[in-house]
Amino acid sequence: MLQITPNLAVDEDEIELAFVRASGPGGQNVNKVATAVQLRFDIRRSRSLPNDVAIRAMKLAGARLTNDGVLVLTAQSHRTQGDNRTEAIERLTALLREAAEKPKPRRATRPTLASKERRLTGKSKRSGVKAMRGRPAAD
Repeated sequence: MLQITPNLAVDEDEIELAFVRASGPGGQNVNKVATAVQLRFDIRRSRSLPNDVAIRAMKLAGARLTNDGVLVLTAQSHRTQGDNRTEAIERLTALLREAAEKPKPRRATRPTLASKERRLTGKSKRSGVKAMRGRPAAD
């Protein structure tokens, strides 16, 4: 079990790790060794995630989410499989931890009297500047 928050854990069987070749420079090693990690986690069908957390996670995933609701994370910044695996799991944990937080409901507020007055004085000053740009009145 991968512990996300004190009351949320994800079963490790739901996480699929595949090792692929990393892109970028690296000499001979980059062409022979599959050190990059591609993590796949099916958010939509996960039994570990509550529905509201899954919906928020899918919104947070953005372009990393496939049409089937599968989150795909690729970690390739390290030279070893182990380090890249750790980074991918940490990124998944961070995303799910952020999705587990319930957003604070917005409370509607009204503008203060002072802010209304500042807005109106600014508008009247701007109006005066624009009025001065016109041609002088013919007397």
